[in-house]
Amino acid sequence: MADELLAGIGLGSEAMGPEPKRSGWAAEREPAPLEKGLFQDGDSSSDCRSDDSPGSRLPSVVLQGKTAFPEMFQTSHLLLYERFRAYQDYILADCKASEVGEFTAEFLEKVLEPSGWRAVWHTNVFKVLVEVTDVDFVALKAVVRLAEPYLCESQVSAFTMECMRELLDLKGQRLPLQELWVVFDGSGAFDQTALAIEHVRFFYQHIWRSWDEEEEDEYDYFVRCVEPRLRLHYDILEDRVPSGLVADYHSLLSQCEGIYRSFLNLRSSLSACGSDSEQENISMVEGLKLYSEMEQLKQKLKLIENPLLRYVFGYQKNSDIQAKGVRPDGQKVTHVVSSTMMTGLLQSLLRDRLCQEPCAEDREVQFHSDPLSAINACYEGDTVIVCPGHYVVHGTFSIADSIQLEGYGLPDDVVIEKRGKGDSFVDCTGADIKISSMKFVQHDAVEGILTIHRGRTTVESCVLQCETTGVTVRTSAEFVMKTSDLYGAKGAGVEVYPGSTCTLSDSGIHHCKEGILIKDFLDEHYGIPRISMVNNVIHNNEGYGVVLVKPTIFSDLQEDAQDGAEENKAPTAPTSGEAEAAARVGLGEPLQCVAGRGGLGARPGPSEQVEGNWEIVSELVAASTQKGQMRKKRLSELGITQADDDLMSQEMFVSIMGNQFKWNGKGSFGTFLF
Repeated sequence: MADELLAGIGLGSEAMGPEPKRSGWAAEREPAPLEKGLFQDGDSSSDCRSDDSPGSRLPSVVLQGKTAFPEMFQTSHLLLYERFRAYQDYILADCKASEVGEFTAEFLEKVLEPSGWRAVWHTNVFKVLVEVTDVDFVALKAVVRLAEPYLCESQVSAFTMECMRELLDLKGQRLPLQELWVVFDGSGAFDQTALAIEHVRFFYQHIWRSWDEEEEDEYDYFVRCVEPRLRLHYDILEDRVPSGLVADYHSLLSQCEGIYRSFLNLRSSLSACGSDSEQENISMVEGLKLYSEMEQLKQKLKLIENPLLRYVFGYQKNSDIQAKGVRPDGQKVTHVVSSTMMTGLLQSLLRDRLCQEPCAEDREVQFHSDPLSAINACYEGDTVIVCPGHYVVHGTFSIADSIQLEGYGLPDDVVIEKRGKGDSFVDCTGADIKISSMKFVQHDAVEGILTIHRGRTTVESCVLQCETTGVTVRTSAEFVMKTSDLYGAKGAGVEVYPGSTCTLSDSGIHHCKEGILIKDFLDEHYGIPRISMVNNVIHNNEGYGVVLVKPTIFSDLQEDAQDGAEENKAPTAPTSGEAEAAARVGLGEPLQCVAGRGGLGARPGPSEQVEGNWEIVSELVAASTQKGQMRKKRLSELGITQADDDLMSQEMFVSIMGNQFKWNGKGSFGTFLF
């Protein structure tokens, strides 16, 4: 476009000031000149004028309230790429954290009009119209005076002109730029000023942390901190992060800020203490404790900010669903879901479902028009029968009791579609939940289509059309999927957490980012997940068919593993009978037996599908062995030299046979080391 639109029109003020010429910048290509940089890559759908047209290219907005303030520049909806480019190319570039203030001041000096513009001083208590007479770029403050006519609005009490003048005198007539909202000017002379202030305001509200400057400047601040925090901010805005994780993140930020303030206060007090004083020694110990707590919180924050780690580790949500238990009268109810009930359908239900048992005549039947109300009405032992139809729900299926949810017909005839933004589709915490013969369709989701927090959930003859991740099996939960089809997940089709049990048989997992993601944290608090995969077809996934997430093992542990491998060397390729016997190891038999029969490096044959099965078994054996060695080492450090083998082994029970891996982008099996 000859006349590219202003960068800040979309989601905030995108405008990026011209790139300042600083020594040390690594950019080989000069960014657009400053006056053009703020007006690039605009949203063509906006009604801003082009570069050839005089006047402002930023939209305006009217402040809500009783006072008739003049219109403001609308600079609060910039897009991710607009802010990204502003900070990367024009403001921060490759600066270190300790240089952020210097680079920001230099940027503002090239972009900001030093005087002659009006703004609204906007705080949590009041809004007042002021006029800017000068700018202190280093301090990021503007020198102001009250504008005429005097306009002020307060949420607490009326501020007279005299009171406001006294307040400005106390502040030396200097106000932070972040608290100023530029008054709209149709001439376009102050567009860059409004956008530059928006970038500074956004940076110090959402990106900058008070402890950033004290961190080691190993590499540029933008890559290390700005980019991941900026992406997280927009992921939250676009509902891509679970609400519980967002709450955790803000809570961690608040805790870290509090501890950091305490740490600074303690450090200041140390300078006032005499050397070698008892108080100084106590303060030093307390300071080390605060520093350690702060570092732990910072690591947790970085884990959430990093999109890859956030995806790999997932969100450990504690489900607060409460089970109702058995009805007071001890009766079990059958819930029938149908948008309309015809006589023929009712007769079929009575014949096929409701009157099969001799005592069924005395069983209560309740009718519902949607499946969500039926599930909410369930108690322990109830059954929900969903008749053919397309049901649209807007809430979460929270199943806390052991119930049966079954479709009356083929899966494509019984469709439950979730619309509306929300964290979860189906949350299961019941001891024994059974779901069969229906299709789940997910839209606008943040979490997976099915999450098993605890207990056992069995899915049989179902179709799961996913939006984000597919099925998530949390620690201590058990998931069984039989003759089902799962596809469309932007993450993994099935995520298996440490300490969980996952049994997949005669099912398909396809067209996902990854087929199955097995998480092994090699931590003493987590047990190895127990996996069973029999006769599944895992195909057309973007990455691997199966991925194992595990930590990089310490060098001494690796050496121990190598030594152990030396002792158990000489693996030979199994015969067809041995391979068949090894592949049939069930959930009741430890995985070590598989290794003993087949050898870690054994391959039953050239077939890609068979090789994929054995590759998975071999890697899981290695992970189990490493975890056992790690546990032995910890017990040895505690002085426990004799340990029960069953306790030490952290057995991974597994049955992997007959699975087919086809047309997966990166192959049948891979590992992710962290």
